[in-house]
Amino acid sequence: MTFSELKPQINTITSNTQNSVEERLLSICELLEQHIPYYNWVGFYFKNGDKNELKLGPYVGAPTDHTIIPFGKGICGQVAVSNKNFVVPDVAAQDNYIACSITVKAEIVIPIFVNGENIGQIDIDSNTPDPFTEEDERFLEFVCEKVSEIL
Repeated sequence: MTFSELKPQINTITSNTQNSVEERLLSICELLEQHIPYYNWVGFYFKNGDKNELKLGPYVGAPTDHTIIPFGKGICGQVAVSNKNFVVPDVAAQDNYIACSITVKAEIVIPIFVNGENIGQIDIDSNTPDPFTEEDERFLEFVCEKVSEIL
């Protein structure tokens, strides 16, 4: 399925107020993981209250021990500080990478902003080396925009 075909489905999920925010976030994870072959782990991390750390939200994929990530640590923690997209074509080449699984080869993390504040992010791991393109970034920015509207 193409990104342009997925966008209306993202709109449908986020606008379905019959489901809780958590349920809608999980539905987004499931949709992306099912329809984009190189998205092998899809999840959300959110700022944990007033603490300088991220807390794992809804996700699909292999279980992770990384339910809390300090700001600055790993790819997700770096995005929490930089407020910028982070595309990692080869996780083995990253010094500050937190390994979730030995099968992960690449990662992309896109921040979610509410009223100009970075409140979380979508995190995607891939078992495919260097799969992410600028098209992935633009699509995931769209997803994060839609998510920000329901938070």
